[in-house]
Amino acid sequence: MTSALASRRSALLALCLSAAYALGCSDAGSSTTTAEDRDAGLSADSAPPPSPTADAASPTDAGSGAATIAVSASDFDCILDWQKVRGFRVKRIGGGALAESLAVANSASGGTYPPGTVLQLVPTEAMVKREPGFSPATKDWEFFSLSAQSSGTTIRARGTTDVINAFGGNCFNCHNQAQPQWDLICEQTHGCDPLPISSATIQSIQNGDPRCN
Repeated sequence: MTSALASRRSALLALCLSAAYALGCSDAGSSTTTAEDRDAGLSADSAPPPSPTADAASPTDAGSGAATIAVSASDFDCILDWQKVRGFRVKRIGGGALAESLAVANSASGGTYPPGTVLQLVPTEAMVKREPGFSPATKDWEFFSLSAQSSGTTIRARGTTDVINAFGGNCFNCHNQAQPQWDLICEQTHGCDPLPISSATIQSIQNGDPRCN
């Protein structure tokens, strides 16, 4: 596949996902979906992207004394290289063991993800579990709106309760619907608004990650 064709395919898939989120994970919270449509792993939040920055500044840490989890654009690399859990992808930064994050992701009863856990459903957004006390309102998750290119990743926006992603919605408002035991992670039985797209579509978008070329 030529680079031009790959770019065209990625753009088409992004457009499809954008339209889906306008119907699915929205403040209105109402949509009609099939069982297959709801089988899409993490909920991808939605909103018009802010002006891009090379590596937007992190919110002020809460000063708990815990070691700071440093997050940079280079931490968001090819999504296909990350461990897949159902529909989403998991990575660990900051020196912790990936197995600890995967144990929570695979738990039938939920749990709290360890600091340094990074989760992605699509290449244009992510959430990172920061150090204890970083943001009690978001259970220490930091949300990221990203721009993914073959040359790497640009952080367009990052923060806690106010990050708006490329599809038009507030990340925290969507994830905050998850039942308490799921640590703000949205899946089809976690209490969040369902995604009106199938797991096959999510996989196609992941396969089109330009960082993987």
